[in-house]
Amino acid sequence: MTSASETTPVASRGSLLGARVREAGWGYAFVLLPMAVFGIFFIYPLGYAVYISFHEWGILGKVQGVGTENYHTLFDDPVFRRAVRNTIVYTLVVVPLEMALGLVIALVINARIRGRVFFRSAFYFPSLVSSAAITAIAIYILNANGLLNAIIGSNRSWFGDPDTALWSIVGLNAWTTAGTVMLFYLAALQAIPTDVYEAAAIDGTSRWRTFWRITFPLLKPAHFFVLVVFGIGALKVFDQAFIVSGGTGGPVYSTYTAVLYIYNEAFKSANFGVAASAGVVLFVAIFILTVIQRATIGRTEIG
Repeated sequence: MTSASETTPVASRGSLLGARVREAGWGYAFVLLPMAVFGIFFIYPLGYAVYISFHEWGILGKVQGVGTENYHTLFDDPVFRRAVRNTIVYTLVVVPLEMALGLVIALVINARIRGRVFFRSAFYFPSLVSSAAITAIAIYILNANGLLNAIIGSNRSWFGDPDTALWSIVGLNAWTTAGTVMLFYLAALQAIPTDVYEAAAIDGTSRWRTFWRITFPLLKPAHFFVLVVFGIGALKVFDQAFIVSGGTGGPVYSTYTAVLYIYNEAFKSANFGVAASAGVVLFVAIFILTVIQRATIGRTEIG
């Protein structure tokens, strides 16, 4: 009688190794194209910007190497310092506001209310509209003779007043991006097991205590994701500041941001070396902040 070991063919070590090599080859082949795109459009421009930042670079290209002179010029420029300050203030205010609005909307939509599909779409709709179009409408609403002043009985030009211009952009962006933040929080809320809420209900825990002790801590991955993604987006704010000020960062540099400074130095002053050094500084700042956030808020996600 023939045993099973004698009738079942056994693959040789060479054929198994060849199959693994082919499988790995297909995997690398699928990864190669996106990695090539990432290298060409992200890594190479970053390295080239670092190279330009150490040279005097005009419209016709490199003139000469200047070492760190562009960085000294950058940090001695009061306009750049004002742009950095505006960007930091904007980020510190708009990101928590976006997170708070998005979380509140997500909690409302996640509840069993009538028409929640409609409200989910309605709250998300501003995120789908072009920021340029929304800013143009906001300029019309917030001008001296606009709809807002007609309602509150004022004649303030909200984008034309240095005391309110930046805060108007904060409110505008918080409203337009809250819908996107809502989606991330809504997905995280729906991933929370229901048994923890059932246990809290059995213990007679109040709604506020349930939210603060159960829901909010379990949303930590969503907090980290939203904080990093929208924090980086806030540090790169450009289009609204450009549109409301006509590219000048006014009034009185109140809407001048770091990216707007880079744009003006590169395309208005043709000072590409200083513009590249400002871009490198912005990249380093974003990278350091992301690492800090990962080491604090997101450390439980490691491993």
